[in-house]
Amino acid sequence: MLRLTREQARRIAVRAQLLDAARPDELVTMVEQLTLLQLDPTSAVAPSADLVCWSRLGPAYEPAQLKQAVEVDRSLFELDALIRPMSDIGLYLAGAADWPEWEARREWLRVNEPFQRDILAILGERGPVTSRDIPDTCRVPWKSTGWTNNQNVTQMLESLMMRGQVAIAGRIGRERLWHLAEHIYPADAVVPAAAEAHRIKNERRLRSLGIARAKGTAVPVEPAIVGDAGEPAEVEGTKGVWRVDPAALEVGDFEGRTALLSPFDRLIHNRVRAVELFDFEYTLEMYKPAAKRRWGYFALPILHGDQLVGKVDVIADKKASVLRVNAIHQDVKFTRAITKGVRAELDDLAGWLKLDKIDLS
Repeated sequence: MLRLTREQARRIAVRAQLLDAARPDELVTMVEQLTLLQLDPTSAVAPSADLVCWSRLGPAYEPAQLKQAVEVDRSLFELDALIRPMSDIGLYLAGAADWPEWEARREWLRVNEPFQRDILAILGERGPVTSRDIPDTCRVPWKSTGWTNNQNVTQMLESLMMRGQVAIAGRIGRERLWHLAEHIYPADAVVPAAAEAHRIKNERRLRSLGIARAKGTAVPVEPAIVGDAGEPAEVEGTKGVWRVDPAALEVGDFEGRTALLSPFDRLIHNRVRAVELFDFEYTLEMYKPAAKRRWGYFALPILHGDQLVGKVDVIADKKASVLRVNAIHQDVKFTRAITKGVRAELDDLAGWLKLDKIDLS
């Protein structure tokens, strides 16, 4: 059983997420290490996927690079609101024919087989197209108590996507463009058995996180657990057993830096892990009334070295060409080095967003 200090555990996590001083210099290689970029429409500062890229690659990153990689080079692909490396596509096609597990959707797909054929024919003839370009020939409408009720075309497209039959070819603004999967995914993709794919996903996830739990409660978007991947370890001041990526133990001395993170950044996405390893409490507050917010609408966590030291409440006012810093919340007393690092990151962020000035009032 490995025994790690919390400092060692934090440094493993930071380095695995490419947030130490040794910045990556290429987008696709970065995504291969992170395994995913989460898409979210909120752009109070910038879209989350772009913020994650900027925090790793720096001001040289341009959002057009991500669009190029997904829509032209096909080195990345979008699936279920996540962008992943195309080299991983086989892992996500594994077991796709057996999706979904729940009977209600399986029955809906069965009774709407003619609707499926209609959609596949349209994509074969006219793709890529948006969902608005596809007629609704559904025989039995999709029923839901939420906003998806009777959203038949979108529900069928997403179902066919999860079954590996259709794929997202790109986007026009926020609208997805749909095409047959055979036009998007490589024909020579190796698709392992579902159990093998599950094992590899756990290993890939642990490599991207550095340190994680074997088991835990379900979380949205992407699991935060890694099964029996890696090696077992104890971390001082925490309970239970962790799993550690063996490769993370072989790296030399740690050199950190200051970084502003997206609220969806994988370093802090698992809030329980963030508390256990970093003593960092965070809640995304854009869904709260303004009067009940502690940190701000889209507050960016602040990383300094191997510690999460605070949050910065910042909004990009593009009309006025101003980066408005409403507040900087200090979880620990800022040293001169932290203050200097945060200001440098704000300057870089404003420059990257092509804003003329910063308002710190």
